[in-house]
Amino acid sequence: MTNWRAVTVGFVVMVIAGLLATSAPIVGHIGAGLIGGFAAGYLAGGGLLSGAWHGLLAGSIAGLVLSGILAVVVGVFGLLAGPLGGLLGFGGILALGAIITLIFALDSALAGAIGGVFG
Repeated sequence: MTNWRAVTVGFVVMVIAGLLATSAPIVGHIGAGLIGGFAAGYLAGGGLLSGAWHGLLAGSIAGLVLSGILAVVVGVFGLLAGPLGGLLGFGGILALGAIITLIFALDSALAGAIGGVFG
């Protein structure tokens, strides 16, 4: 059974760590996913699979929220280039967002599995 409190805490930790990670854009955001996934897995406990599941959920939700916000912002700014610019910008960011979500989910699941062992 999913512990939504653990997933929510992992998501919040990812968002806060991601905001603080702007000084090291790539490594910092991957680290934010690892920290948040570990937090979700640790709070959920239950071993490797439970920790990985909770880390995966926290990372996926964080990736989806980030991708959605980014797509809307780019779509709005793309409207300055005309209706087609907004559509292409929004669609391109959503496609890239799927990759971002996958990366956030995978590293969070790995860290969640480790956290689940310790939790």
